[in-house]
Amino acid sequence: MRYWWVNQNQTYRHEVRGGYLWSPRRKANGGRNPFYDFMREAAPGDVVLSFADTLIKALGFVASYAYEAPKPAEFGQAGANWETIGWRVDVRFVELRLPMRPADHMAVLAPLLPHRYSPLRPGGGGLQSVYLTLLPETLAGALVDLIGAEARSLIAGHRAGEETLIQPAIGLIEWEEHELDRVRDDAGMTETERQAVVLARRGQGLFKERVMQIEGRCRVTGVTRPEHLRASHCKPWRDATNEERLDGENGLLLTPNADHLFDRGFIGFEGNGDLIVSPVAHRDSLARMGLDPTRPRNVGRFSVGQRRYLEFHRENVLLRSRFLDDA
Repeated sequence: MRYWWVNQNQTYRHEVRGGYLWSPRRKANGGRNPFYDFMREAAPGDVVLSFADTLIKALGFVASYAYEAPKPAEFGQAGANWETIGWRVDVRFVELRLPMRPADHMAVLAPLLPHRYSPLRPGGGGLQSVYLTLLPETLAGALVDLIGAEARSLIAGHRAGEETLIQPAIGLIEWEEHELDRVRDDAGMTETERQAVVLARRGQGLFKERVMQIEGRCRVTGVTRPEHLRASHCKPWRDATNEERLDGENGLLLTPNADHLFDRGFIGFEGNGDLIVSPVAHRDSLARMGLDPTRPRNVGRFSVGQRRYLEFHRENVLLRSRFLDDA
């Protein structure tokens, strides 16, 4: 279990009531933002301290891994902004009866602030640039102690219960259904083209045939029987154009377990074939699937086109923040 700080000055009402965190994937200029990128490493069971209007006003308990999702409709548009895709994490929030003002306790907190990615200024003011950031254990413990018995009780109950149900990625499902409706309603496609694109969503049909012209086995397990393999998109179906959805180089043959891990960002691949395991992937589950996360593995060379699509997967799907690697 890890502790996160989220600055919700602009979004507190929507996110706490709605039960989620949402951030863009990148800055408006296309640059990387560590405080958005950290969303990729929040995991079920983690605790979130919600800061707004100079107060820690709520505690949250993470209920999903991060996933791609459109900008929420309640952020100020008549409907979900299907063209603005960001990171979403589902969270069960509990508003505090007695919010706590960190600025009143900086004699205790200031020495505990991290040198990088701090949630506060030494004087106690919030930082506008911060959205989500990981709290060092010492700082998290001090903040919980300052909030008091209410916070300790909530966290103790959360720990003792261990009943956190990992929620399905609802926003992801809604987005894919929206994209599927767009394909079905596209008058510019023939029925054959439409069927091929729809089947590609499930890793079957024409897309699988094209992937099998490049790939002959599951990259992770070595299984070769086609009936046990799915064609998994490197650039996900939901993100891709219709042309990319049917491009054989945008695919790998994977068994269903490996396909799930790859699709949800628990594993990925470097361009040289090295397998990447997400820091938030459940190690025991991986081992039971026949994937030893402690043993480096190389799955073989990729084509130029595959490497291009795999780069998209590493940047937009893989649940790993390079900024935390450097913290």
